[in-house]
Amino acid sequence: MAIDVHLWWIGADAANDRLMESSCASVEHVFRARTRVYHSTDRPLHAFDVRRQQHSSTTILKWLVSRGHPGGRIVAMTDVDLFIPVLTFVYGEAQLGGTAAVVSTARLLADSGSPRPTSLFDERVVKECIHELGHTFGLLHCDTPGCVMTRSVNVIEVDAKRTALCEDCAIRYREFRQKDGHHE
Repeated sequence: MAIDVHLWWIGADAANDRLMESSCASVEHVFRARTRVYHSTDRPLHAFDVRRQQHSSTTILKWLVSRGHPGGRIVAMTDVDLFIPVLTFVYGEAQLGGTAAVVSTARLLADSGSPRPTSLFDERVVKECIHELGHTFGLLHCDTPGCVMTRSVNVIEVDAKRTALCEDCAIRYREFRQKDGHHE
């Protein structure tokens, strides 16, 4: 049985279809999961925190779970800046061992000063989607240099990651798949 993963654009601006499709392809490759873009006009309008001028990633996760989605796992992608109360910002957040994750592109733009996305931007977004989705499969932060599951507190650390799981994380993911009855 295949695992379904849906990537859903919930940002303020229009979706970048090329980025959504390339993110789907990368997620599918890493997790060997049937991955598609999900389309809906619903948005978590109540997640904005006026005091912080950011959106609560935890509120978005709760909204994702409560509204239901097409099944499997869902990664909501947005262009708004995200936070959790104890951090200035986050690139994303996921339910550990759950079904939902959210990733923000807001702080992943290339440092060239240009607001236009680049291939470096695309690669960063893909890495963060894979990272947050990994948490939904129960993967924790990893200390192996270059593993996509390493913690990132700035774009330099995002750039240092590969778009792949290290061998230990790949083994843990395969164990999860076997335990859940999914076979390749």
